[in-house]
Amino acid sequence: MKLKHYIYALGLAASLHACNDDFMERYPLDVPTDNAFWTSENDLKLFLNKFYPTWIKGHYSGWSDSNYLYPLPVKGSPLAYGDVYSDNAVRTGNEFSELGENNRIPTGSGANNNGWVWSDLRNVNYFLTHYNRADLPKETLDKYAGEAYFFKSWEYYRKVMIFGDVLWITKELNTDSEELYMPRTPRAEVMDSILLCINKAVAGLPEKGKEESGRLNKDIANFLKARICLFEGTYRKYHTELGLDGSKFLKECETACEALLGKYTLYRGDGETSYYKMFTVKGANAFSDNPEVILGRTYIPDEYGHAFQRYYDQNNSNRQAMGATRGFLEEYLCADGRPIYVGGSEGNYEVNPLFKGYGMWKELDNRDPRLTQTVCRPGEYVTIYKNGSVDLANGIEYPNISYSSSGSTVTGYRFIKHWMGDQIENDAVTKGVQAAIEFRYGELLLMYAEVEYELNGTLTQQQVDMTINALRERAGYDFNAYPTAKLMVGQEPADPRLDKIYREKLDYTVSPLLREIRRERRVELAMENRRYEDLMRWKAGNLFTVPLRGMKFTEEMQALYDGSHTDRLNGGSAAKITIGKDVYLDDEGYIICYPKSPYKQTIKGCLPWHDYRYLWPIPAEEIRLNPNLVQNPGWIEAETDK
Repeated sequence: MKLKHYIYALGLAASLHACNDDFMERYPLDVPTDNAFWTSENDLKLFLNKFYPTWIKGHYSGWSDSNYLYPLPVKGSPLAYGDVYSDNAVRTGNEFSELGENNRIPTGSGANNNGWVWSDLRNVNYFLTHYNRADLPKETLDKYAGEAYFFKSWEYYRKVMIFGDVLWITKELNTDSEELYMPRTPRAEVMDSILLCINKAVAGLPEKGKEESGRLNKDIANFLKARICLFEGTYRKYHTELGLDGSKFLKECETACEALLGKYTLYRGDGETSYYKMFTVKGANAFSDNPEVILGRTYIPDEYGHAFQRYYDQNNSNRQAMGATRGFLEEYLCADGRPIYVGGSEGNYEVNPLFKGYGMWKELDNRDPRLTQTVCRPGEYVTIYKNGSVDLANGIEYPNISYSSSGSTVTGYRFIKHWMGDQIENDAVTKGVQAAIEFRYGELLLMYAEVEYELNGTLTQQQVDMTINALRERAGYDFNAYPTAKLMVGQEPADPRLDKIYREKLDYTVSPLLREIRRERRVELAMENRRYEDLMRWKAGNLFTVPLRGMKFTEEMQALYDGSHTDRLNGGSAAKITIGKDVYLDDEGYIICYPKSPYKQTIKGCLPWHDYRYLWPIPAEEIRLNPNLVQNPGWIEAETDK
């Protein structure tokens, strides 16, 4: 389903505008109370319309530079920038307080808190307590209730991810409602309720192809169900301190995945660059020829758009400057399906003959084809505009490498996934129409592979071929030239570097097959805002403490950035970089990310981690208003110790 913005652009009744954010203190005055409203099918659709852009954010709208991903302060497109809050990417600057350093408990509630906001759920509950007043056939009522249950499930799933136990509310509240002062509902009860809601959505929504254009269908609900259940099933498995069995959720995930297997196919419309091209389409019909998209958000020229492409960190934009990490790049296999190090131990690794080492971006050569469709070499995809598109004849601009926010790539590794190279889209400003993929079949295949492993402890070769190997084939791996590029159960490649990290950072064993499942997920879904959640559910937050590094600033790199290269057409333009001022290097010559933290907890680019950060704190004002709320463990002590 492609969400078309005419749904939202139609406009809503005045009584539906402007959600308040202090749900826990006020009666819902911004929703219709006139019984005459709930009489027709159109009334139900009108009420539900505003839920679509609330949860299906895509690249958002307008300037696309506000914070839309609480508690993580992601500004702009959550899809493109969400990985900044993971080990995949770093942003410019010398500090990263949101991941491990700033132990502050937020004080107030409202739109600027850390996610303890209930206005959207209030409106969903209001719909669910009023929709059946309409004198409509049961099938019609169930369809629209299914939409509401879908959005309710999505919001509560995110709240559980952030806070653990949360208030489970099923009705609209008044100022004297006792529910305003109840304790948080236990996680197990909330998750059972979420499962009930998403199953109601699956049951009530129409089959794909029978829904009204632009509205939800059963496949979309099954995809969300798979995400929710994989999250909870694996969270319970690895967070053993909860004492909760996740097998029920894993089995429900399997059921949801199986309902979609074979109904979609991987996009291959642009040959060797299909992976990259899939994220660089625009217009209301952007996904009309893409059999992989299950849910996408499209935009309509001159009616509803965004400024995402204009401010994406390319061509030295200064909005969301960021760069890929060395650790992220090292996860990519070589073209032969083996890691960059195939044996030995740290300090004496056996290097894959295909790996060229570090410096001048040669580490991008002979690798998984998705690497250079996610991170680019200088002069590829990103260079100087001419006549409405990228024109390599205009010369190369090398990445700006510094801690400054003025368009710096920080690490030297510039992301190009989502980058269009389209000056028309760039110049459209807030009327940009680049489409965004929310749910796709590639992720569904990865969820299926993971849940089958988690349920059974292994995968069949047939399951690997239909999931991981299918994704590798679409990416451009040459199985004929390199038969080892195809993953074979029981013949997983050695990876001493990654296995060492897992042994040191995790409190459980990761088998070679599970390692490859997780690797494939990290690589395939990079820059789609999945990594942070994965680390949380795998109880892998300690991976944040792996040193964050950029590229190796070799002598050749230093010569390129010595200030003498200013001619784009003759060798390329590179800003002057002074070591010890613009960048700091570690003992091996790699760029250190976040080298000078004012919090004094990030040391040489190593973020701290404490397990209490698997959950976020409840704002202090909320606890003052409702003494039955109890702060998540560890936060009060951490704030006291600042």
